[in-house]
Amino acid sequence: MHVVILAEFASASGGAEKVALESARGLAEAGVSVTYLQAVAGAADPLLDHANIRRVVLGLPDIWSLGGAKAAAAGIWHAAAARSLAAALAALPERPDCIHLHQWTRALSPAIFPVLSGAGVPVIVTLHDYALACPNGVYYRFDRAEPCGLKPLSAACIAAPCDARSRAHKLVRVARTVALRQAMRGLPLHVVHVSDASRRRMGDLLGADALTHHRIDNPVRVAEGPPAEPHRGDAIAYVGRLTREKGADLVAEAARAAGLPALFIGAGPLEAELCARDGVEIIGWQSPAAVWEILRRRARALAAPSRWYETGPLTIYEALAAGIPVVASDRSGAAEKVRHGQTGFVVAPAVGALTAAFTALRDDACAGGLGARAYAEARAAPMTLATHAAALRTLYGQLARDTGAVQHRPLPALLERP
Repeated sequence: MHVVILAEFASASGGAEKVALESARGLAEAGVSVTYLQAVAGAADPLLDHANIRRVVLGLPDIWSLGGAKAAAAGIWHAAAARSLAAALAALPERPDCIHLHQWTRALSPAIFPVLSGAGVPVIVTLHDYALACPNGVYYRFDRAEPCGLKPLSAACIAAPCDARSRAHKLVRVARTVALRQAMRGLPLHVVHVSDASRRRMGDLLGADALTHHRIDNPVRVAEGPPAEPHRGDAIAYVGRLTREKGADLVAEAARAAGLPALFIGAGPLEAELCARDGVEIIGWQSPAAVWEILRRRARALAAPSRWYETGPLTIYEALAAGIPVVASDRSGAAEKVRHGQTGFVVAPAVGALTAAFTALRDDACAGGLGARAYAEARAAPMTLATHAAALRTLYGQLARDTGAVQHRPLPALLERP
């Protein structure tokens, strides 16, 4: 079996990239031939160092580095990206059985979808966010600090000043979504959801007859070893970008109210605000190994109180697998893996609810018991890389059999804007 994994980056700066890299490695270890198509030039993660992985770099710019009108035009329709992708696919020494897309908004644009349609093989897209339906990509009102409830591309949606950057940026993204819908028209796309909650939401938002929905958990890679001892931890921990939509400010306020320090691993726009609060420690970005060494030693629990509908943040799964209780937002797709009162707490992203959960975790027996159950349950139903790769192989095999002898259609004729 030969699989093309298409992503914009080859280093794990975010969850989507991390899953793309982990998937490539897991498939390669399972004996699958993988071509990793990397849109933007840059260093590659060591995960791609495997005999079964061929890396091809398209050498495209990050669209938003172009600036001004060039960035806007390329974001809506990047014809050069389509040409580069078509050439790379045509140059492959063997035809792939399927193409799996993980990212497209930073360098590729909707222009690649006609190319994918013309490849004559099944096309799969993992939905790490809501960009396939929502103009700003996260189905969240940054102007109101709350989840969106509008129909994408409705008059109310277009008028809403919801973008995190500016009104002009929102209009570019609206135009991109219009172009995307035209490019996807008639494309028999297979979409992979990483949580049940995101499947329900995206199923309602997309509503396209040509889409086929699948459900596969993200992989969780945790270093082997004994479980953490959260009852010995001294702080509520938060890992990720320090932003309001991810609830970093809520962690600081609720931890202080509960009488516990708040430990932040990451950086972001709220850093100065958080540093000014009592009981807050910020240690910046760390290597994955360092993150888990710190969490095993310091974390009484991991807090992930996102205000937006996160699809499946990996840190929640990783903490549970390490034996660390999780306090998760009830808006997060990954919260479905947290058993309330058994392996952590699932609460509203509000100071009062978080304070109650953090206060309960001050009790050593509570923190230790939740952590022990989290570790045991994660080991009983592991979300390992091997499990993830096996699910992908099953999906790819079924789609390849269903496709049968579909002939490869010529790509050049498909490069014009729809």
